[in-house]
Amino acid sequence: MSKWCLILAVAIAMTLPSRAADNLKLNEHLDYSSDSHDGPLITGDHLEDGAASGKPTYVIIYGEGCFNSKRQARRTVELYEKYKDRVQFVVVDMDKPRSAAQEDLVKRFYKGYIPHVTVLNRDGKIAYNASGEVEEKEISKVLDKTLK
Repeated sequence: MSKWCLILAVAIAMTLPSRAADNLKLNEHLDYSSDSHDGPLITGDHLEDGAASGKPTYVIIYGEGCFNSKRQARRTVELYEKYKDRVQFVVVDMDKPRSAAQEDLVKRFYKGYIPHVTVLNRDGKIAYNASGEVEEKEISKVLDKTLK
């Protein structure tokens, strides 16, 4: 690829609107008392998309058969309702094929344990990155800080 083609491709990519997951809904049939496979924990539009700079990003990486992931998914949808216009949300279901953008996030942040939550600031730098459940109140503080 010539230098000019590469410059043009980058310019086009930078002008395209960045999307992230939208219209997030919690699976109504989740059994929070067991590690049963109840299907995708979160459904919505553009779930295959990854993070883009310019807005803070909340990333959840989960497995469908994990009761801890089910509880974190419920918190994620509650956070989505609170922050959807100001924070982009990325959902990575480890039990489904992943897009290249999702695979990149898994390689960069996932530590092998689910659920895993990462929050990136507007510049794509880590504001929070940990495995295990995290309370909505704690993540809200992190998200509020990234919005300042």
